[in-house]
Amino acid sequence: MASVCIPACTRALLLDIEGTTTPITFVKDVLFPYIREHLEDHLSSHWEEDECKQDVHLLKKQIEEDMRQNRACPMHAVDQTVHTDEEKAIREVVENVLWQMAADRNSTALKRLQGHMWRAAYSSGESKASKLYQDVVPSIRLWRAPGLKVFIYSSGSVEAQKLLFGYSVDGDVLEVGCSTGHFDTNVGAKVESKSYESIAERIGVPPEEITFLTDVSREAKAAEEAGLNVVLVVRPGNLELTEEERSHYSLVTSFSQLQLSG
Repeated sequence: MASVCIPACTRALLLDIEGTTTPITFVKDVLFPYIREHLEDHLSSHWEEDECKQDVHLLKKQIEEDMRQNRACPMHAVDQTVHTDEEKAIREVVENVLWQMAADRNSTALKRLQGHMWRAAYSSGESKASKLYQDVVPSIRLWRAPGLKVFIYSSGSVEAQKLLFGYSVDGDVLEVGCSTGHFDTNVGAKVESKSYESIAERIGVPPEEITFLTDVSREAKAAEEAGLNVVLVVRPGNLELTEEERSHYSLVTSFSQLQLSG
């Protein structure tokens, strides 16, 4: 696959994580199973702590929103204050979280809880170091040398993003400046163009001066509609692209194929 020039006007790069900087298999085969296996123990151990209470409160708000939107979901309260039976309340939280994960939901409530659990896993050594593609760190360092800003935008919470880069197989790459800032679903869904408009506004860079790297064509389409430059990243295990998508977008299989203009 040929090299792709980053548009000369680019002042900021916006990177997806799963399938772009990190193998999908690491997320699906390591991080997600950890949540499923340790969720009930985590809730039981931290149930009375403020952070856990806030996590459960957000889950309750998500259920209320799902019900207003007539989305299928487990129809229970999910709130510590509703049940005197703590075990029953915890089981209901577990049921809702596992349902959201099975449905591949990217709700802010779910991602916040997952981030808190991964923090505990990384700090205790229970979770292995995150895997990044070998081309990621050297390329980001190269891009940042002339002053380009690099931002991360993922469905995972900002905390989860920082953990992934902070506990990578390459060490704490956050400390060497591998990102300028992070965005999650608090800014909006990744398949909505308004999310990218909001990111551009927040970082103070016009959309046409931002280049977005992702492996998901729906995200690419939304970013393009917002005026961003887009490059689709083709990695092993990513979804196959249609011929139309392959002909429409610039494609790379490695960040090393992205060349700085000028």
